[in-house]
Amino acid sequence: MENEKLYQMDFSKVYHLLVSKAEKKGRTRQEVDEVICWLTGYSRLELEGMLEMPVAYGDFFRNAPELNENRRLIKGVVCGVRVEDIKEPLMQEIRYLDKLVDELAKGKAMEKILRR
Repeated sequence: MENEKLYQMDFSKVYHLLVSKAEKKGRTRQEVDEVICWLTGYSRLELEGMLEMPVAYGDFFRNAPELNENRRLIKGVVCGVRVEDIKEPLMQEIRYLDKLVDELAKGKAMEKILRR
């Protein structure tokens, strides 16, 4: 039930929380955008469009043009759970993004965040 509540949240609301988290640590909105685009396959223009209309957070991931195949290389703990062990695919995609923004906020180099 709690997952469904997260899936129904408006993407723009979550987006602004992610940006705020990164900016508090000296990172930029553009870097957050780069991470989101890398993970989901949305272009920056598509991302901007999603912020201007109501889009459920779950639908943002369900409709992603091309989830990056290297996202499987994302490992670590978010909210006390190892992202690689999450069984529910949609929740795993959401936690991948959380983990990437955490890495960004911790000052990790973009090259490493994007698994290059």
